[in-house]
Amino acid sequence: VQLQASGGGLVQAGGSLRLSCAASGRTFSPYVMGWFRQIPGKEREFVTSIRWSDGRTHYADSVKGRFTISRDNAKNTAYLQMNSLKPEDTAVYYCASGRQYGALMVQSTYDTWGQGTLVTVSS
Repeated sequence: VQLQASGGGLVQAGGSLRLSCAASGRTFSPYVMGWFRQIPGKEREFVTSIRWSDGRTHYADSVKGRFTISRDNAKNTAYLQMNSLKPEDTAVYYCASGRQYGALMVQSTYDTWGQGTLVTVSS
């Protein structure tokens, strides 16, 4: 399985972007898909996750009410709708998938990672 993230770009504060993460390869049936982000010089941090079977979601406090994760099982694709973007949301965003049950905010739960897409929010 490979993950391909797309949709990053430059946006003004208050604007919106939608990221996509498409899975390709053998049959895709993960336990969870998630989005993490990394600011240069800082550790990668959890943003949000979605349980593939029932769509249950989790969000970091910093993005609650502004970001929405969703999935299209038929397309093997997860989405991250980001609204009311702030300059502090600027980061490289990575999508990831995990096949087995684990702590959703922990990177080790995820065994496949996409290449990252840069989101830049200007003030």
